Amino acid sequence: MSEVAPTLTPVVLSGGAGTRLWPLSRELYPKQLLPLTSEYTMLQETVRRIAGLQATALIVVCNDAHRFIVAEQLRAIGAAAQAIVLEPVGRNTAPAIALAALAALNGGEGDALLLVLPADHVIRDLSAFHVAVQTAAAAARSGELVTFGVVPRSPETGYGYIQRGAALANGWRIARFVEKPERSKAEEFLASGGYYWNSGMFVFGARQYLKELRRLAPDIAAACEQAYGNAQRDLDFTRVDAAAFAACRSDSIDYAVMERTGNAVVVPLDAGWSDVGSWSSLHAACTPDANGNVIRGDVLAEETHDSYLHAESRLVAVVGLNDHVVVETKDAVLVAPRDRVQDVKALVARIRQDGRSEHMLHREVFRPWGSYDSLDSGKRFQVKRLTVRPGGVLSLQLHHHRAEHWVVVSGTARITRGEEVFLLEENQSTYIPIGVRHRIENPGKVPLHIIEVQSGSYLGEDDIVRFEDQYGRKGTTK
Repeated sequence: MSEVAPTLTPVVLSGGAGTRLWPLSRELYPKQLLPLTSEYTMLQETVRRIAGLQATALIVVCNDAHRFIVAEQLRAIGAAAQAIVLEPVGRNTAPAIALAALAALNGGEGDALLLVLPADHVIRDLSAFHVAVQTAAAAARSGELVTFGVVPRSPETGYGYIQRGAALANGWRIARFVEKPERSKAEEFLASGGYYWNSGMFVFGARQYLKELRRLAPDIAAACEQAYGNAQRDLDFTRVDAAAFAACRSDSIDYAVMERTGNAVVVPLDAGWSDVGSWSSLHAACTPDANGNVIRGDVLAEETHDSYLHAESRLVAVVGLNDHVVVETKDAVLVAPRDRVQDVKALVARIRQDGRSEHMLHREVFRPWGSYDSLDSGKRFQVKRLTVRPGGVLSLQLHHHRAEHWVVVSGTARITRGEEVFLLEENQSTYIPIGVRHRIENPGKVPLHIIEVQSGSYLGEDDIVRFEDQYGRKGTTK
């Protein structure tokens, strides 16, 4: 009996911080988790893109700190994941894909054909994308390692390039990879017709990828196999061995495998692709108005053209701007010419060096039970708005240095305070003294909104002693 060809297994890589899209993108809430081009987040759009392909349940590889947000966003669109693999530290794409390949095989005797997709790309022509995937899958089933080469429309200097070689039945042999070129070289590549933008998307057999990784980067393969071999199940997540994975060197799949294997193939992709790597590329990925502006939120624009204007929490008014980016969030505002947006990454590095927190967190912080928004703070006080989703439960905890006052704005709260358990309805309140165990639960079917006023000598998030947590968390978060 002939061997059955493996079905596609989608792998979504949801790592990275997206620093060039600051202040919307933050380390703990990066661009792939944001709705930048539609009502869906970029992660959700990537998963929705798979619909129509004959594929198994997907595998997601994500940062450990993003796990609950990723799981919630998948749940919101009804997407089933066979595994959500957690990276304790970022080690680039070669190790991340190795973990996904091991998860797809899961110790079995069969194989899996991996369709590897970064979670932060835009693809407008889904039918063209699906045709390219089928072509790539045919090549991968014969043992090739296939990447997609985006048909270039302009001499971009922000992308790497792939030069095609000999024609094959499905795609082209790769002649070479080229780093991000100077403008003159990019113009040559565009004119030649034999170069593609390097998309960072792949199709190959899980076993074939691991075989080549063991041959070309044996240290990466060994570290990933040890990390996955010692993995533990944690709720809906696969938690790999942190020490073993941290010992793995960081490397991209291009450097570790694709540039060194003799089995590299490129399949052309002409499907309205963008990696949304900067504010200018996000502007290009969106549909502008008659003035060339992309406007999000409460914005008034006068005599302004070809700009990206985003307001999150208040009115933003601009006059006389051309080719600019203006992005307002609750705690930061960015203003930059569109031809300088690549420098945002350096700005984020400066924020980090200055010991500030705006590179890491938004003012509103998301937790598995909901979120909290820091409304105001001063000497010995802090005010937050808590939103607890239906069924959400905060940790059973206490604080050594602060007391808390809670006022229910809407919804119903089940409160644990010491030995007491009671309900609070709308407009009712309670007080939690220093050193008393407490917890908030939402037993209802609608979101619970609470105003929390903290007072005391120290209000840091690390003043938490946790006793119980239904989400299996450790550390100092609510």
